[in-house]
Formats: sequence, C-alpha cells, structure tokens
Amino acid sequence: MRVLLVEDDLRLAAALATHLRRGGYEVTHARTAADGVRLAADADFVLLDLGLPDADGLKALERVRRGSDVPLIVVTARAGDVLKGLHRGADDYLVKPVRPDELLARMRAVVRRSARPARVRRAVAGDVVVDLAARRVTVAGRDVPLTRREFDVLAVLAARPGEVCARDEILLALWGDTSLSASRALNVHVRNIRSKTGRNGLIVTLVGTGYRLGDDPS
Repeated sequence: MRVLLVEDDLRLAAALATHLRRGGYEVTHARTAADGVRLAADADFVLLDLGLPDADGLKALERVRRGSDVPLIVVTARAGDVLKGLHRGADDYLVKPVRPDELLARMRAVVRRSARPARVRRAVAGDVVVDLAARRVTVAGRDVPLTRREFDVLAVLAARPGEVCARDEILLALWGDTSLSASRALNVHVRNIRSKTGRNGLIVTLVGTGYRLGDDPS
C-alpha cells in the first residue's frame, strides 16, 4: 500500500516513515500542503498534518476530498481542529504525540471501513440518526436539540460506529487536555445526551476504557 505522509516536521516524518516501512507500507513524504494535494491522487492512504508551512491543512483536506475518496487520517497537534477535520471528510484522527502502533491500528481500521459500500456521513443506531454534516440528531423522526459540545461528543463516536473511543482520546480531541475538570464535563455531556434523546443505550460506557455508539439504544 502506498502511503502519503504530509508532515513538515522532518524528525517526526522520518520516525513515522520508518515505522510504516517496517509495517510493509511504501511511503512518500511531502512537507507542504501543495505537494500533499498533488501527490494524493497517486496514494492509497494519506496521513495529513494540519500545521503546514504553506497553507492550512484543513484547506488541503478540502482540496483532496474534491477529487478523491482516498482513506485519510488527520495527524495533528491542534486538538481543537479534530472535529473540523472530520466534518471536512477525514476518516479518523490522531492527536500528537503519535504512538506508531496506534497509528498502524487506526490505518487498518480505516481501510476496513473504506471497503464498505459508503463512507460514513451519518450514523444510525436504532431509531436514532446522527447526521454529521448537518449537525442534527433525530429520535424516531423527532429533532433533539443538543448543545454544541453535546453534539461534538456524540459526533466523535458517530464518526467511528462500532469502535471504542478511549476516554482520554475524546478529552484531548474536544478539550485539549485530560484534566479532572474536563473529565467531569465529559461525564455531564454524556449524561445529558442520554437524557435528551431518551436512549440510555445510545452511548455505551466501557469502564476503564471509553465509550462507543450503541447498536440498539432503546
């Protein structure tokens, strides 16, 4: 598999490229958004940093998605931009510092999902529909008003249906830290989502691990 690594940090790029090659991947490295967009057409997989020297990585992501459905993971230190990346078509994300083993596992998971007939644009769990693009949640056809952050929590899970999202991963993506105050806020938002939707099983808690979207929330 040909992997395009778009990363301007040469030391990090070299380390990731070495690990990817050991995993059996062929790696092409680009340092700029312009080169990344140009080379994406020939790649089987794209790893895209958002902090690039010539253009914002989110703009590069939009340009790639205009002409390609190539599996793509955003790799960024900008935790606050994770949801923006997902909304613009990224298949998954990793917040720096990156653990190489986790990166390879995420890539394999994205490839499995990409083999399905359609890319996830909305998630359905029983009578609950989470529309990621429209930022809309309905239960049995009825709109459920969630706050911005409540929807953000649900969107992280809905973007990866059937997969477990680690608690710290959600905290880093939405709050940028794993502090006690952020952890308590996450607890409150999960509780509010269950209450407002009336579906306690919509978010499944895996004690000591994290959360996943429920298959049958009723």
